[in-house]
Amino acid sequence: MKLYTCLLLVFIMGITTASAQNIIQGSVTTEETNQPLPATIYLPQLEKGTVATLDGNYEITNVPSGNYTVVFSYLGYATVSKKIQVSENTSVTENIQLTESAVEMEEVIISTPFHKLQGDNVMKVERVSVKELLSKGSVTLAEGITNIPGVESISTGTGIGKPVIRGLSSNRVLTYTQGVRLENQQFGDEHGLGINSAGVESVEVIKGPASLLYGSDALGGVLYINPERFAQSNELHADIQGNYFSNTLGSSTNAGVQLSGEKLKFLARGGYSTYSDYETGNGERVTNSRFNETDFKTGIQFQDKKVKSTIRYNYNRSNIGIPETIEEQTTSKELELPFQEIDNHIISWENSFFFNNSSLDVKLGYQHNDRREFEDHHHHEEEHEDEHEEEEDHEDEEDHAEEEHSEDEPALHMKLNTINYEVKYNLPQLGNFETIAGVQGLYQTNENFGEELLIPDATTFDIGVFATTHYHLEKIDLQAGLRFDRRTIESDAAGVPSEEGYFAALDRDFNSFNAAIGAKVNLAENLVARVNVASGFRAPNLAELTSNGSHNGANRYEVGNPNLTNEQNLQTDISLEFANEHFEIFANGFYNSVNDYIFISPTDQIIDDDIVYTYVQSDAKLYGGEFGLHIHPHPLDWLHIESTFETVTGKLNSDEYLPLIPANTLRNTLRVEFEESKFFNKPSAFVTLQNTFDQNNVSTFETETDGYNLVSLGASNVFKLKTVDLQLQLSVTNLLNEEYTSHLSRLKPDSIFNIGRSINGTVKISL
Repeated sequence: MKLYTCLLLVFIMGITTASAQNIIQGSVTTEETNQPLPATIYLPQLEKGTVATLDGNYEITNVPSGNYTVVFSYLGYATVSKKIQVSENTSVTENIQLTESAVEMEEVIISTPFHKLQGDNVMKVERVSVKELLSKGSVTLAEGITNIPGVESISTGTGIGKPVIRGLSSNRVLTYTQGVRLENQQFGDEHGLGINSAGVESVEVIKGPASLLYGSDALGGVLYINPERFAQSNELHADIQGNYFSNTLGSSTNAGVQLSGEKLKFLARGGYSTYSDYETGNGERVTNSRFNETDFKTGIQFQDKKVKSTIRYNYNRSNIGIPETIEEQTTSKELELPFQEIDNHIISWENSFFFNNSSLDVKLGYQHNDRREFEDHHHHEEEHEDEHEEEEDHEDEEDHAEEEHSEDEPALHMKLNTINYEVKYNLPQLGNFETIAGVQGLYQTNENFGEELLIPDATTFDIGVFATTHYHLEKIDLQAGLRFDRRTIESDAAGVPSEEGYFAALDRDFNSFNAAIGAKVNLAENLVARVNVASGFRAPNLAELTSNGSHNGANRYEVGNPNLTNEQNLQTDISLEFANEHFEIFANGFYNSVNDYIFISPTDQIIDDDIVYTYVQSDAKLYGGEFGLHIHPHPLDWLHIESTFETVTGKLNSDEYLPLIPANTLRNTLRVEFEESKFFNKPSAFVTLQNTFDQNNVSTFETETDGYNLVSLGASNVFKLKTVDLQLQLSVTNLLNEEYTSHLSRLKPDSIFNIGRSINGTVKISL
């Protein structure tokens, strides 16, 4: 085994290209003094780049023929993107001068079609690194994204979190990872994000309808998770990281390696996390909020002048306790009933074929989601059956062995298999027009293996055809697109007609046309306006169409509605941004009109002492926005004062409020970032005050929530030790140990508080 590993490493490092003749080269200097800069030069479409030498010179070889955006960036300077055309057997020289700026370096947005810097993008997209999210002490990625304005999470303890974008969640928000849509039975209340932060570079959020780009379920927005990049050519990197969380006595460890030759690149990362029950502000531990997670990610990429091909694989095993009440106080990490075991396998294969003036992108993905839930009542029923059989004396040794085995079997067991596909053609650029056309969809099967059924066995097929174009002028950028989708859902009958738990067979088709148009206008040198109007749709999910049974977590009996139609929405977004060397200010406003919004409503029936609820539809509207200020007074570039406010209101046409709408939140942060030195790299510290206001605008079946104030602080630094970088990070969340309940906590009806104070530490060693 060791011999094979060594041969693989030698093979990867040994592959070079003597025939590479397409080259981009040049120099990077400062505009003010013409001094050289060791800037980073990156081609996002190729995932290829380099770092300029100390004298500012750079060279990127083996570049396919075509038109590319090249990004030049260096800390403390404004990021620049340039369009460069590379022809066969040519060397292109591009000399760039960067201007000093206190604004953070811009990054390329991957979730939108043309891979532009945010400053050049027509659609406003929030992008933040996972390192920055987790530096604030978040236990999971689902918790970390709540630091992004306009994004919250529906939580069940600390182990389960579902993203909420501007008041919409569940199947109305689409998650993408490894370039493919994530499918993991996300309709359910007890289903979390299912992605570990290890091996994730950044998160992008599209806050609004993205059906033009991603089809059904992107009606409310998209959470786009970017995996970590491969190392640059002929580089080797390795790191190991450990984290500790005092509140949950939790720890997480991950280690990774990146190895790249000229054409072939490889990476791998593995991690394990384990947590005890979390402790609230009043000192009580919430029984069975414990969880653990095992994660492994790997990838390999090949690239030459004609093709780039990337294969990634992610295996994730999550064992998650489902908290219900506060019982015996313990710091045990062993799960109690009820709990879930979830296996998730994701394989993605992404290919780009380069032609002289165009390119073809082909993506294929396969996911296997295996969800098993072990429940209290199931276990107790088995014990009762054992006692009854002993009293009747009708149990032999073989029957007893079978019964003992059945106690370890899940009450609920579902397997979801999904095949994703996407083909996009990047047409030759015509003047100022960039155009993309493509086809996208999925094939999905759901199978049940447990004695309980939430949804029936079913098959889903999606296909969507779309085209979008971007038109660039000196001060105006325009973007527009059109798409048609068709979704087919077929499910099998299950159970006995007219009895509890019966699922009738279903065969439905859903179609939708959607369009989007937007503009970015440079109103003045430092003032930018964006206006976007987009439609989106969502086909009803299987639970909404076919449910017929008790929902134990919500104490209700749910009945689906097979006659539900598409949810269809139209959202208008307006944003203004002003930035100079002293401060930045932004204002984002939206109005979202949703036709045939699907929600659950009580009836006059009662089954098994539970009120019967059914799914109905009505028009709804959501409106609100995010507002922010970032002060970085020059020449005190190390000082940052940040403030954001977010608000959203959701109502049905009957004027009743929608459920699960986040409370208004004001977040203020004081951050200091000092200059690098011989031994210190990016030393920084922060303190944050989050004010969450009362939520009194609640639906008929919700309770109001009091406001609360949370204080967090932290500091970090990277020590340069010859060939090793040592990163140390310390943070404290909920410093004042506040007793509070988030409005989006599913433990709120049981009067269970959220997590109390936690002291969190991180140590990372990079080679």
